[in-house]
Amino acid sequence: MKLHDADVNSPLVTEWPFPTAAALGSSVRAKGIEREIKGNLSFPDRKHLTVDDGVIRLTFEPGEDHRLAEASKVVEQVLGGVDTLVVLPREVDDILTISPRERLKWTKDGRLKSAGTRTVKLRGRAKAVTFHVFDPRHIEDVQDRDLASVWRNEDAQTAVENRRRSAAKAALTRGAKEARKATAAKKRTGRRELNPTLREWDAFDAEGFLR
Repeated sequence: MKLHDADVNSPLVTEWPFPTAAALGSSVRAKGIEREIKGNLSFPDRKHLTVDDGVIRLTFEPGEDHRLAEASKVVEQVLGGVDTLVVLPREVDDILTISPRERLKWTKDGRLKSAGTRTVKLRGRAKAVTFHVFDPRHIEDVQDRDLASVWRNEDAQTAVENRRRSAAKAALTRGAKEARKATAAKKRTGRRELNPTLREWDAFDAEGFLR
């Protein structure tokens, strides 16, 4: 924390370096950290906090020393635990450069390990929304090892294998169907041979074999 020296008529300013490492290289995560700080401040104090050029800044009017001190405690408390803030879904997508579909799939099959769920009521929606959140250390590990690329390749290979199996199954089904048709046709031909038509009996009679 850095306090600016000022005279009695100057604004009161306190600054902190933004925890860049905690953002994991994501602008979405950085905005999430900023929202977390503001969300912990009292509503009137939120407008006094800005984040710009890697600096978190609280600015109050002269004489508001008490408000500055109280707000500074809140900022320092959040910054003290910023490395453990859970990672939200949109942040995961941005950090790992993955699609929401991939995140949902990999969370469901356990490759992305959920750290629990949160339920929030979004403005404009009638129902609350529940979503998975993630431990920052786990997401950092996935990022460092480029596991998203590994999983994406695994999924592509699985898709190829599934298509091959589906094609083989479809071929067997068609073969069995054609075999049934051939058997049925053979049976119909056999019945015709055993049961001559009336026209054939007329030809047989014309030769005089029935007299």
